[in-house]
Amino acid sequence: MSVPKKKGRLVGLGRRARSVPPSAPQTYVDPEVLDQLKDKDDRIAALEQKMADQEAGWEATRRQNEQMIEMMRRMYPNEQFP
Repeated sequence: MSVPKKKGRLVGLGRRARSVPPSAPQTYVDPEVLDQLKDKDDRIAALEQKMADQEAGWEATRRQNEQMIEMMRRMYPNEQFP
């Protein structure tokens, strides 16, 4: 689906006019649903942090492997290393 552009802006994705007047009472939101959403947000944040930590560990391992290969190349210049 293509969204037409008008002067660099996407058309049709702006804020819609409210179908309920602003003076109408606020919609009830179940506190349990809000708690569940917060729990999910917390779990997502924890998983994102865990992934970032893993990637940092992989990067450190990669650097260490490169250093070891370079050292082996210097020690054994006639050998072929990956």
